[in-house]
Amino acid sequence: MNSTKKFAKYAATPNNPNWENIISRAKPLYQRDTDLRDIFERDYNRIINSTAYRRLKHKTQVFFSPDNDHICTRIEHVTHVDSISHTIAQYLGLNTNLTHAIAVAHDLGHSPFGHAGEKILSTISMRDLGFSFWHEKNGLDFVDFIELLEDSDNCKQNMNLTYGVRDGIISHCGEIDENSLKPRTKFIDLKDYTKPNQFAPYTWEGCVVKISDKISYVCRDIEDGITLGILNDCTNELHNLLGIDSLKNINNTNVINGLIYDLCMNSSFDNGLCFSDKSLKLLNKLKAFNYKNIYFCDKIQPSIRYFEVVLNEIYNVLKSYYSNDLQSSLNKLCLVYPKLGNSFKGFVNMYYDFGNKKSHKNTILFSSNNEKDFCHCILYYISGMTDHFAIEAYQEIIGF
Repeated sequence: MNSTKKFAKYAATPNNPNWENIISRAKPLYQRDTDLRDIFERDYNRIINSTAYRRLKHKTQVFFSPDNDHICTRIEHVTHVDSISHTIAQYLGLNTNLTHAIAVAHDLGHSPFGHAGEKILSTISMRDLGFSFWHEKNGLDFVDFIELLEDSDNCKQNMNLTYGVRDGIISHCGEIDENSLKPRTKFIDLKDYTKPNQFAPYTWEGCVVKISDKISYVCRDIEDGITLGILNDCTNELHNLLGIDSLKNINNTNVINGLIYDLCMNSSFDNGLCFSDKSLKLLNKLKAFNYKNIYFCDKIQPSIRYFEVVLNEIYNVLKSYYSNDLQSSLNKLCLVYPKLGNSFKGFVNMYYDFGNKKSHKNTILFSSNNEKDFCHCILYYISGMTDHFAIEAYQEIIGF
């Protein structure tokens, strides 16, 4: 299909009346005379060079530790979202460099073990801290406070991304059933977010990533379920939904292309990003199908119970080492659990002010005499773990 560029005058470009808000940062980013990248390309590069991004390759999307190397992991998911959002943004005339940056960053805050891990950490957080844990907010915290990159002087600093990318991260919640997605007009402090999907994204590009996230996970999860044999008994149901006779003919190409085309044909500035009624009903039926036959299927439930044991045990062990003399406690932790202890101690030393001179300029500092700060620090630490590391830490805890 030929691009219409019908959203071009609303794109995140210098002609946009909100441009200065969209490109604003907490502080100026260092500059090089030889830099060939634009503002959002710099954000994109900062994201893909972060440790949080690298760890996505070992984090569950839906299926935990599959033997099949071709089953989607979290890093493949963000790549799929990047691809879908690029196609939509390019056709509509929006800023594809901004969608690239938002897409690859949108799940940086995901915990190990996917949404199951997120729910487990949220239960802990509500109990001990009084607020929920949700990956969109955790992703914003990671890019604002936790992730550190070396600048041109070899000094570690926070990622310091533009408002447009940060807003896209916390606004990306793909659990949407409504049609017609439009950006909000208000330039808000992103700290005003208290729950997922509370506000629409600030840019059309952020809206594109938000809707691309849903298209991606709904369709790819079905393909993975077919590959793993989980949906062998659902042939008739999928046939009724998609009009496709064989499971072998159901894949990302067949399903996603139609949804992208429909979205691009039906979207406009007045109507927002929207599907036809037929495609919206299909997408929501596919989502309901996934919840019934994949996310809540019997095959997945034992792993969820295992995740609860693993994450709670790690959290409880680390919390048990809280004391007013935190450094001494952490040294004891390292003696009992060397791998977990040294890893956690290194994390704590990055974000606690023990009066020592730091080689970085990060802005988040915890207090060494506040137990809630310590619990919050543990949650940040665990949320950054890969599935593999969390299991290794658990095995160290229960081993002798």
